[in-house]
This record gives sequence, structure tokens and C-alpha cells, in this order.
Amino acid sequence: MLKELRIFTIILLIAAIGFLCRTTLKQKTSYIMHFFTSKGLISGSLTTENSSLYIDNNGRISIGPGNATSNSVSPDAVLRQGNGILLMETTDRMEPPSLVLCAIESAARVYPDRPVVYFMKGLGDINTEEDENRTRKHFPTLSSFDNIYFFPLKMEELFTDTPLQLWYKKVNPKKELYWTHVSSDACRFALIWKYGGIYMDADVISLRPIPKDHFVAAEHSTATSSSVFGLPPHYNVTWEFMENFVQNYRGEIWGHQGPGVFTRVVKRLCGISKFTSADDAMCANISYLHPDRFYPLSYSSWKKYFEVWKDLPTFPKSYALHLWNYMNSEGKTMVPGSNTLVEHIYQQQCPSTYGALQRNERTHV
Repeated sequence: MLKELRIFTIILLIAAIGFLCRTTLKQKTSYIMHFFTSKGLISGSLTTENSSLYIDNNGRISIGPGNATSNSVSPDAVLRQGNGILLMETTDRMEPPSLVLCAIESAARVYPDRPVVYFMKGLGDINTEEDENRTRKHFPTLSSFDNIYFFPLKMEELFTDTPLQLWYKKVNPKKELYWTHVSSDACRFALIWKYGGIYMDADVISLRPIPKDHFVAAEHSTATSSSVFGLPPHYNVTWEFMENFVQNYRGEIWGHQGPGVFTRVVKRLCGISKFTSADDAMCANISYLHPDRFYPLSYSSWKKYFEVWKDLPTFPKSYALHLWNYMNSEGKTMVPGSNTLVEHIYQQQCPSTYGALQRNERTHV
């Protein structure tokens, strides 16, 4: 009897010690979470039963599921807060020109606290931090920015459960006159629908933060732009963009599936603003930004970016500059030492890319 009592006492003692250890660990974890949250280092709350606090290979503190590993990475995780800056490449090109690199770098500098994600159709799967770091090293001018991410652009997966799914299954890319551009139009809608945030074409150089999260922008007085827009994930207007894309599909008409979609939907919702002043307008609870915000130089004046100016413009009313690359059939590029407007923009907004070009270093390996 005495032996059985001793065994029972030992079991109780072990159980008590285990309980105290778990309680102490929870208290310490809660204290750590409170400390980092109060200091503004992380946001959100921690459920100790189902979540874990971990530090990744870059020293960033993260909260994830209890079975999370420090080297797992995915677009869903990176863009879970709906505040990403999204750019993309819809061809298999893996050596982006300097304009694209400048667009990505400028976004990373202007939005240091937001993920800047470049989706590339030609990129293989990215599943771990090791994959991500290995990919980042292919682009030396971008490798030092820990808020830049690269992920594959998988159209079929992206269009699933959207109005674009049936269209994508039926369309024949080989018969499309402007497939690269039409597929790009479709992808931007699907990306913003799925992840939210701000979409930018890869020829848009960021100057300063856009102070709006819900916005579209005018390209000129009678057309709405498709090059830059920002909406939260699963927003009803984005769904309407996708429906309009499919219902009015005319892939053989240039711009019909991009600016055409935006213009048709915005016009239906609230008409087209004439912008009698320099102020922005509103459309169905969405900010409708003045053309100067991204297009201070119109498409007919695109060559001015590659000219020498006597007095350099500062673009005080602009958040970013669209360089109209689709107009650039002559293949004009930024040339170090040319003293052109675009050289000055590179120097200020993407100095890492500019420095590599100036030193004649490779921008991808």
C-alpha cells in the first residue's frame, strides 16, 4: 500500500511540474508578445495554443501556426495583411530590363514597411526562405531589400473561383493579337481580388507614398487608368472589373481589356470626372485620383523622359511616374551620363540600380 501511495505521489508531482512549466512558458510568451506589440515592432495577438512566435533567417519576428517552420514562405503569408505592392511579368522573361528593376526598387524604398512582390510567369516554385533568398540573389540591385519578394505567376491557379476562370479555359493565346497585354490585364484584377493592396505596372517609378488604399486613377479627362490602382482583397468593385472583362471581351482591340474595363465600370458607377481643379474626386466610396498623380507627362509626351531638361521638374503633385513603356518602340533606355530626365529619376528613386548601370555591372546573374 505504501509503495502504491509513493508511485501515485510521484505521478502527481510530475503532472504538477508539467503544468507549472506550461503556464510559465505561456506567461513568458505573452510577456514577449506584449513587449514587442507595445513597442510597435509587431502587430496582432498571439493565441498560445495554436500559434507560435518565431524569428526567420532575416531576423524578422513572425507569428504563425503552431506547426509553422521558420523557412516557409508563400504569397498568402507575405500578403496576408492586404497591403502589398504588386508588380508582375506575364512573359517567360527572367532578365527584366533596368526600368523594371527601377520600378521594383523605387517601390521598396517608398514603402519600406510593406511587402513588394514581383510575380514572374517564368519563375519556378518558391516554397521556402531558401528558395526566396536564392531567387533574390539573381537580382543583385534588389538583393539587399528584405521587403522584396519573388513568386511565380500561375494564371490558371490565380483565376480559379473568379469570373476569369471560364474565359481562361476557352481562350487560345496563339490566336490572340495582344495576349501578353490581355493576360496582364486579367492578372492584375485577379491579384488584387485575391490579395488586395496596390497594383503597379512594371514601368511605374514610385516617388512618394500614395495616401489612399481604395483608389483608381484617371489617365486623362475621359479615361480611367489600369496602370496603378489599389483596393482591399475581395472587394465588390474588383469582382465587377472581372465580370466586365469577360462580358465585353474584345482582345483584338488595344486597351479594351485594361483601361477600357476601368473606364466602363467607373462610368457606370459615377460618370467620368472632368477634373476642373487639381483635386481628386470620389467614385462609389473609392478615391478617383487626378491624372497628375501618375501621368504628369501624357502618353503623347513620353519621349520627354529621355530628353535633357533645362529645368528639371520635381512632380510635386505626383505619387509615381508612368513611363509609357508600351509607346517605346524605339527601345530607349536610361543612359548614365546622358543628363536626361530619366537619368535623374533613376539617381533619386532607384540608386542601387543606377549605380550598377553606371559601373557597368550586371543587374541579373
